[in-house]
Amino acid sequence: MPQSLASVYLQVVFSTKNRAPAITPDLRPRLDQYLAGTAVGTGTKLVDAGGVDDHVRLLVPLGRELTIADLVRTLKAGSSRWVHDTFPGRREFAWQAGYGAFSVEFLDLGAVRAYIAGQEQHHRAATFQDEFRALLTRHGIEWDERHVWD
Repeated sequence: MPQSLASVYLQVVFSTKNRAPAITPDLRPRLDQYLAGTAVGTGTKLVDAGGVDDHVRLLVPLGRELTIADLVRTLKAGSSRWVHDTFPGRREFAWQAGYGAFSVEFLDLGAVRAYIAGQEQHHRAATFQDEFRALLTRHGIEWDERHVWD
């Protein structure tokens, strides 16, 4: 086959450092827009973004030449710098060191989009840590609790 094609969707999740409630309602839409623009700059697009005050959840297709690590590094570094430059009073804003990236079946995109849209309601009953542990378990990922949080 002379052409290289891919359909790889990821749900990417990362928290603010120490899960600080730093993503305020006034910041959320602007941060999501910034992340969307940054994703386009990497050669992909942001299908959906959501979360609550201590984390973001992104749905992105991963292109053939883009690595997960490069995508997340670019999103986190650029958005952190943008927050510091745009909101001088938020110098304490930072992302956690790590992230989670989970595959999404094309046929499940609608369900994941609905889940992202319902983050505020969902997090009335579950913490970020509980939700992240459930994702790790559902995707068969083993982890050491000592090294997941910062």
